[in-house]
Amino acid sequence: MKIDPVERGERKVYSVAAFNRGVRDWVARLPTVWVEGEVTELRHHANWQTVFFTLKDPAEGACLAVTMPRGQFDALRIDLADGERVHVFGRPELFEQRGDLRLRALTVERFGLGDHLAALERLKRKLAAEGLFAAARKRPLPRLPRAIGLVTGNDAAAKRDVLTTIVERFPPARVVVAETYVQGPRAAPAIVDALAALCRLPELDVVVVARGGGSFEDLLPFSDERLVRAVAACPVPVVTAVGHEQDTPLCDLAADVRASTPTAAGRLVVPDVRELHATLGRSRAALERGTRRTLDRERQRLATTRERLTRAPALALERKRAALNHAAARLQALSPRSTLERGYAIVRSGDDLVRSSATVAPGDPLRIEVADGSFGARVE
Repeated sequence: MKIDPVERGERKVYSVAAFNRGVRDWVARLPTVWVEGEVTELRHHANWQTVFFTLKDPAEGACLAVTMPRGQFDALRIDLADGERVHVFGRPELFEQRGDLRLRALTVERFGLGDHLAALERLKRKLAAEGLFAAARKRPLPRLPRAIGLVTGNDAAAKRDVLTTIVERFPPARVVVAETYVQGPRAAPAIVDALAALCRLPELDVVVVARGGGSFEDLLPFSDERLVRAVAACPVPVVTAVGHEQDTPLCDLAADVRASTPTAAGRLVVPDVRELHATLGRSRAALERGTRRTLDRERQRLATTRERLTRAPALALERKRAALNHAAARLQALSPRSTLERGYAIVRSGDDLVRSSATVAPGDPLRIEVADGSFGARVE
């Protein structure tokens, strides 16, 4: 289809749509080609009909957008990831509506790990061998931090998300923000310096390193060896929230806790004041119930003790009375008068008891005592 210009005086002028249409038709006549590069910004969603990613030339930094129907991409079963080097066979095309040049991929072949990813893998193995990623090094986060350090970019959405979450959850929280570069060649040393400056603050209990999403290259500073070692050597626990859920820079492995998003990091470093109030309320109610039960037990114990003390004198008196009665009964049983009441008598000769007939002689006066009195007698 021929694209005709519009006459504007002596000029022939093309509309934007006509110009894009003409370029699109010209690009469509180009042949299919193989293109080599590293995969970045891979976007693959089950509900999308198209898979999007970018091919990057690691030597010169040139980028090329690539699209591929999801059905064809899934059929390849190559499980691509950012940083891998691939060969893509496809045809260039121009997205007419926006004037974007893309490569419409027909197939993709894995060529090998990209330079960046290969270097990261080597560094990852080296640091892991030194124990920087060991689970035993991970420290628990403080329950109520006195001061929270935040390393983030200037006017970054990540900073806003972290601060908003912290303030909403725990308004009294004290946050010290260190704004620095979070992208580009100066980012890694700048983040290391910001982290060191925060760690010199008194009462600092935890540090959050946050950055929003970005391409594979944008997040490379967070895999820099200097930064990873600084995170591992930080004297207080470090929470990293870099990129999206699928992004895992090396600083995440060295951090004490890795948060999937900056908002999640804010939830991790401070408790929810509403939950604290609810917990305190439950604890207060439990203390009240415990105190009430203790008082009831003590009250019951005192009542029992008072009752026992009230009964104790009477019981003691009864025991003493019973003991006296028993002693009286025994004394009564042993009394000579009890013997006399059974019909016996006591015989005396003068002041002496007569225990044998040989001790008296006929005519001797005797004194006989029976139960109800006494009378005289004489020996015959």
